[in-house]
Amino acid sequence: MSNEVNNPNVTDGDWAAALAESQPAVAEPVEASSEAATGEPHVFQRLAKTGITANEQTSDIDLILDIPVSLTVELGRTRIPIKHILQLAQGSVIELDALAGEPMDVLVNGCLIAQGEVVVVNEKFGIRLTDIVTPSERVRRLNR
Repeated sequence: MSNEVNNPNVTDGDWAAALAESQPAVAEPVEASSEAATGEPHVFQRLAKTGITANEQTSDIDLILDIPVSLTVELGRTRIPIKHILQLAQGSVIELDALAGEPMDVLVNGCLIAQGEVVVVNEKFGIRLTDIVTPSERVRRLNR
C-alpha cells in the first residue's frame, strides 16, 4: 500500500477530495420502458467519449502497480492418500507427475501466466521464463 496512509501532511480534506473524484458521475435517467410494456427490445444509450488522453491512461495503471499478488512456481503435482502423508519423514521422496527437465509452471494468484526452467544464480535458485501464456490462451484454459 501507499505510504500516504501514515503521512501527517495528508489531511482529511485530501481524502475527501480523492473520494469525491473517484465517485462515478451520475448518469442521466434512462426512460423506464420495458420489452413487455412496449413489445420492443430495450435499447441502451451510447456511452459518450470521455476524452481521456494517453497520459491519463498511463497514470491509471499506476494505481494498481503496488498491489501484491501471489506468485507460485510449480514443480509438479500428485495425489496421495492421507495415510502416506502421515508416513512422510525428513528425506522422504514424493513422486510428482512432471518429468525432470520439463518446464515449470509460473502462476499468479493461481492463474498460469508462464513456463520456465530452473536456474542457479549466486547460489540462489531462480526461474528463467521460456514461454509467456497469451491472454487468449489464458481465456481458453479457463473454459476447460
